[in-house]
Amino acid sequence: MTVAARKGFFTDTSVCIGCKACEVACKEWNLIPQDGMDLLGMSYDNTGGLGANTWRHVAFIEQSIPVGPPADAGSDMRWLMASDVCKHCTDAACLDVCPTGSLFRTEFGSVVVQQDICNGCGYCVSACPYGVIDRREGDGRAWKCTLCYDRLKGDLQPACATACPTQSIQFGDLDELRERAAGRLDQLLGSGVAEARLYGHDEQDGVGGDGAFFLLLDEPEVYGLPPDPVATTRDLPDMWRRAGLAGLAMAAATVAAFAGGRR
Repeated sequence: MTVAARKGFFTDTSVCIGCKACEVACKEWNLIPQDGMDLLGMSYDNTGGLGANTWRHVAFIEQSIPVGPPADAGSDMRWLMASDVCKHCTDAACLDVCPTGSLFRTEFGSVVVQQDICNGCGYCVSACPYGVIDRREGDGRAWKCTLCYDRLKGDLQPACATACPTQSIQFGDLDELRERAAGRLDQLLGSGVAEARLYGHDEQDGVGGDGAFFLLLDEPEVYGLPPDPVATTRDLPDMWRRAGLAGLAMAAATVAAFAGGRR
């Protein structure tokens, strides 16, 4: 397998208009079952979050913000809209815990589930620090975003990025996207948007950096994102070493006890 430059998403939430074109394009291309049209009481959100049947989720966050001097009692409302997706982590815990090899790292750096060998154990579901991957009801197997692996192999970009009318969802080489995101952040900060920040771009974070990262206009928790995600398997090697040492110590103590009893 020829390894290509790592691909990914940069989602600039500052230009997201909440049109849900990404959700529709994702479902149409990947033949994902519908979520229904029932609103959930969270503005215009009808999907709630990522899951087996929702590989792109557009959040609508309504906020009251003060208007004018502090003496004024008036306030205004702003919408924060953001299209969430699987992060395709560098240190992907779901990949580490899969017992069948159903999850694998592609030549584009994305993490993909092979449904034909998924046994539905659910280990990946509990391992994901973002709560992205899920098992489909009535099916039992795990499903999530594939970064449109089939389209990438055909030299096409993912359906969601193709459908996005404002280029909120940008696809490309991950290193180039990080440079572009840094420039966009500088632009926003320079224009007075002090709350702008990048999320998931840092290769030194708890998951080794995300293959899908974001420019946010508020704290990650506001968007339903963990503030400091950590790969749940990060400490496994150290845990196994300690367990091994403990086992050796117990074995040595047992041998010493038998040897002492024979005297």
